Amino acid sequence: MNNPLLEVFNTPYQSIPFSTIQPEHFIPALKENIKNALESIDKVVRQTDAPTFENTIEALQDTGELLDRNSAILFNLNSAETSDAIQATTQQASPLLTQFQNNVRLNQALFDRIKTIYQNQDQENLSVEQKTLLDKEYKSFARNGALLNDDKKELLREIDTEKAQLSLNFGENILADTHAFELHITDEKDLEGLPDQIKEMAAEMAQSKNKIGWVFTLDYPSYLPLMTYAKNRELRKKMSLAFGRRSFQDNDHNNTAIILRLIKLRKKRAELLGYESHNAFVLEERMATSEENVINFLEDLYQKAYPAAEKEWKEMEDFATQNLGLNTLEKWDTAYVSEKLKQAQLELDEQLLKPYFPLEKVKAGVFDIANKLYGLRFVKNNALEGYHHEVEVYEVYNSEGAFYALLYTDFFPRPGKRNGAWMTSYRSQKKDQRPHISMVCNFSKPTASKPSLLTFQEVTTLFHEFGHALHGILANTTYGGLSGTNVFWDFVELPSQIMENWCYEKEALRLFAKHYKTDEPISMEFVDKLKKLACFQQGLQTLRQLGFGFLDLSYHCKEASAIKDIKTHENTILKRVQFTKDHPENCTSTAFSHIFQGGYSAGYYSYKWAEVMDADAFELFLEKGIFDPQTAKSFEENILSKGGTMHPMTLYKRFRGKAPDPKALLKRVGLVE
Repeated sequence: MNNPLLEVFNTPYQSIPFSTIQPEHFIPALKENIKNALESIDKVVRQTDAPTFENTIEALQDTGELLDRNSAILFNLNSAETSDAIQATTQQASPLLTQFQNNVRLNQALFDRIKTIYQNQDQENLSVEQKTLLDKEYKSFARNGALLNDDKKELLREIDTEKAQLSLNFGENILADTHAFELHITDEKDLEGLPDQIKEMAAEMAQSKNKIGWVFTLDYPSYLPLMTYAKNRELRKKMSLAFGRRSFQDNDHNNTAIILRLIKLRKKRAELLGYESHNAFVLEERMATSEENVINFLEDLYQKAYPAAEKEWKEMEDFATQNLGLNTLEKWDTAYVSEKLKQAQLELDEQLLKPYFPLEKVKAGVFDIANKLYGLRFVKNNALEGYHHEVEVYEVYNSEGAFYALLYTDFFPRPGKRNGAWMTSYRSQKKDQRPHISMVCNFSKPTASKPSLLTFQEVTTLFHEFGHALHGILANTTYGGLSGTNVFWDFVELPSQIMENWCYEKEALRLFAKHYKTDEPISMEFVDKLKKLACFQQGLQTLRQLGFGFLDLSYHCKEASAIKDIKTHENTILKRVQFTKDHPENCTSTAFSHIFQGGYSAGYYSYKWAEVMDADAFELFLEKGIFDPQTAKSFEENILSKGGTMHPMTLYKRFRGKAPDPKALLKRVGLVE
């Protein structure tokens, strides 16, 4: 078989020739890649020279490049452009890759060499980056079973293989249930309150399914507008309950058993390695350092946010009773009532903003902002392939005109693409190698009469993911294992969340917020209202995020094995952050992809943790000027380019001159004066 995955790609920048890659190429290639990588590692182990950083740690960095590339392609496709064949291939690949990782991490002879270097590192003249890499490699082995006896190593292998399989199944189940539901409307009266663009999108969706009328799905650009604007309460209820039932129904896609098994396996694995819980294991290598510190952090925010949230909820209830005839607010009412209240209080209808945020202008705007801050230039190259015809590929050049990265952008929902937004990479940065970065979102699609017009929330999402992308694009380290987003998990959201701040600044909005028909810039009156919008119902918003953080920790604490019923447990944890009554047929946990499919287990608090840093860091930009070249250069040199080469607090203090002040966040969202 002519298999393109077995060779270095003979393409510009070694970009991926997606059209030549078939699902059946992956498994043979991965098996060959694994064989070659293990042979390379064996050469490192069998050498007779005494262990040194260069002949062991650095040598390891150069093994498995094709394996890393090919597995990244497969798993990224499984998230953004999957199919039955890709899913089946991923199911086959997962145990192979887990076994490989275990074969490496549990290789006693290899660990002995690393341990010798680690214990005698003072004898080598290592740079700070080299010391960080050595520490990371040693801990990676130790925290993945290298210190265990043979029986326990074998048990660890079994646990890791099953965990990887369950996480894959978890995501596939959500995708299946998401796409199994649709709301088909044939009476136009049921669409009352919905913006014309949303109705047009729904009509085009119906046409694509050969149906008369309008079709709404559980994909965010379809689901959220209906929940926010539809006057028909029964339709909101139907959609809300369908969304909440994902992977919690009596079908083959139910995730409750997977969750129970995953949390037990994670705890068992942590105990095997000498930790009392998965939280303790994970948080040892985080800025927060311990479960106690995270709980104290979340509780402190809770105490500040709850009184504000309670007041905001009472305000919603009173408004709904007096103006909308709703005496009891249900979960399917909150987005609708919140939008009506926002329009009344702020005199801001976000639908009036959308014409000022056509996707193409917002995208050009964020590129322009990156140019002003970091000197980057983005040039679209239609000759480079994407994995779908909607994917665009950009060459990125630095301030000196040198090629610096490839950026793939993928903005619209479709079958085979999971909900949400994320940044990922196909190739990491290291010495003499520039990265290939991808940002994936699910935005409102263009229609026959209008381009893609973004909600303001979609604008901030684009800026958020672009911030992650910049972390990858501007990476400038020697070793790929420390590059870009390879940082402590509670530091990884700082570059993304700080970018959202530019969405609220007049000087930045002038660059891109222009009417799609007239090119008229957004009025300063609207900009002032956006500033107020940033503080609107922040008590409730904060409480919602804290709920996810508390729920995550509860599944991974030392008592996690005692959980017998997911729904009962979830209710116990979330009741202190919710004001609407529970519905027995709905469950948050069964679609909580961040912690059961992604990498956020024992780490969901990171969003709020990083928000503190981003609010504090952006105060310096506000003080010096949001496009101040010196401040931007410092942020690039100390944060974006450094990856995980030093402890994040060291990097943060180098930029800011001090530790982050939690009051900056509370002040920004209006929870304190």
